[in-house]
Amino acid sequence: MIRTGNDYRESIRDGRQVWIDGEKVDDVTTHPAFNPIVDIRARIYDLAHEDATRETMTYVDEETGQTCAIGSKPPRTKADWHQKRRGVEAILNDARGVVTRVGDETVGEMWSLFDGQDVLNEIDPAFSENIKNHVRRATLEDPFHVSANTDPKGDRSRYPQDQDPDVLLRVVAENDNGIVVRGAKFETAAAYAHQAFVKPTIADWKTDKVSEYAVGFRADMSAPGIKHICRSGFAGVRSSDDYPLANRVDEVDTMIVFDDVLIPWEDVFFYQHIRAAAFIRATLHRYSIFPFIMRHLRYADYLVGFAHASARQTGTKMHQGVREKIAEVAAYREGINAFLTAAIELAEESPGGLLMPHQATMYSGRVFACTNLPRIMHLVRDLAGCQISLTPSAAQFANPETAPWLDKYFAVGDVEAEERRKLLAYGRDLLNSDYATHRLTFQLFAQSPPFSHLLAVYNNYDFEPATSLLRNSADLKTIDGK
Repeated sequence: MIRTGNDYRESIRDGRQVWIDGEKVDDVTTHPAFNPIVDIRARIYDLAHEDATRETMTYVDEETGQTCAIGSKPPRTKADWHQKRRGVEAILNDARGVVTRVGDETVGEMWSLFDGQDVLNEIDPAFSENIKNHVRRATLEDPFHVSANTDPKGDRSRYPQDQDPDVLLRVVAENDNGIVVRGAKFETAAAYAHQAFVKPTIADWKTDKVSEYAVGFRADMSAPGIKHICRSGFAGVRSSDDYPLANRVDEVDTMIVFDDVLIPWEDVFFYQHIRAAAFIRATLHRYSIFPFIMRHLRYADYLVGFAHASARQTGTKMHQGVREKIAEVAAYREGINAFLTAAIELAEESPGGLLMPHQATMYSGRVFACTNLPRIMHLVRDLAGCQISLTPSAAQFANPETAPWLDKYFAVGDVEAEERRKLLAYGRDLLNSDYATHRLTFQLFAQSPPFSHLLAVYNNYDFEPATSLLRNSADLKTIDGK
């Protein structure tokens, strides 16, 4: 049976080494910085058991008859993608906020490597078997899977061999049991996950064909030698009345230090060969891009909802200029929705026999969602006005000495001051707070920087139909002599 939320909590009480704010954490399930997001991940497991959501969150594996999580199911039909979409919506509805690194968005990166079995077979057929086995294991066991990707990198004008070689994660030894790796990776949610898919980010391989940096593997997040050094969390720092999102859905980012960690051979997906590393870098987001863009859609829902609610409370929605701006926010939301819908309807078979979202559509959707998000957030700030940056804390509204004045001046028509305060506090946390700024940066960079988004469109776009139309319309015999 698929695990429960309590099963998950017990499984990460495993002696892992975690630090935050200079403190070594004894139990990530109870620590105030981690507890809210751990509870959300536990709820995702529990949703698979509850009557209202069981059918949405699970399916029955044909081979074993076992109940499995839809998020970890390798997609083979459009119906799979539609159910995955409903599953993500159920997760976000229950969380009442945007959570991204909860497993469904990162497990797809292993499916991309599954599509590269011909490349892996050229290196060593055992690697191909390893990725097939781990994809199957993730399907049946639904471990909380994350993806360790970005290295510290050091001085990017120099090769790692010309500085501290550990600035990029590398293999430092191998033996009969496996490979030994050293270095560091950044990954959201690693401190409370079961496993990570670790792979290189380096793009300039010189003229080498093999490299100690070209390695991809599955890592147990509680393995000896792994240390989690986390950024400061937003949960528990300020009142949840004033910062509801920061206290509910903050996902803690981690620098995972690999201090000579042994990776068993059965967990190694490729090693040394640059071609395999280049393949995974080129196809990494082939599947994970869909649930990632779904998070933009939900964030856009909150932006639309807040913009319209604020205009309704203040009575400004009758003004044409206000309506135009709200419509622009709504158009952004519907644009994201259109890309997601079209990507399923135009889905294409992958080299490994899976069904992947239409690649040019999905990569273009990522450009649209990420590029426009900062502008749309600022537009919503404009609609909300300056009060989201000026509203006193909930404690001031509760203080008997100040409450009468705040009740008088924050009430708007039939809207009581407390309702107005709650909306403004939510808008502040959605748009202006430390959490909001962090969320914006995450949405921009979580699947590579914006310039790479455009390159992905170029590399996945079929230019021949447009070129043929041009040749016919312009009466050209050839393009570039061909």
